[in-house]
Amino acid sequence: MQYRKLSRESRHRRSILANITRDVIMNEYVVTTEARAKEVRKFVDKMITYGKRGTLVSRRKALAFLYNDSDVVAKVFNDLAKRYETRNGGYTRIIKLNERHGDDALQVRLELV
Repeated sequence: MQYRKLSRESRHRRSILANITRDVIMNEYVVTTEARAKEVRKFVDKMITYGKRGTLVSRRKALAFLYNDSDVVAKVFNDLAKRYETRNGGYTRIIKLNERHGDDALQVRLELV
């Protein structure tokens, strides 16, 4: 499986991805760079899929990835799982915005559909 290294060490990269995933779930959108958004969308979709399964194993996997943040996991399993129960994947959308001043990185808005 190919993935983006995002110019970070593995533990820092995992932390960034988990934190952005948490922000997307709690706020239902986040503004970030295109590379990060494309990488985070995989994890957001996986968390919602765990919520749709609703098993204890799925809840523990979600808690492990999100650093035991029970508020986020509760929102996934109680709210988002019900919202997307008839949808088969594709829970996020990426909308391109403008370039960031300073390094001209393309900014995007990653949001839940």
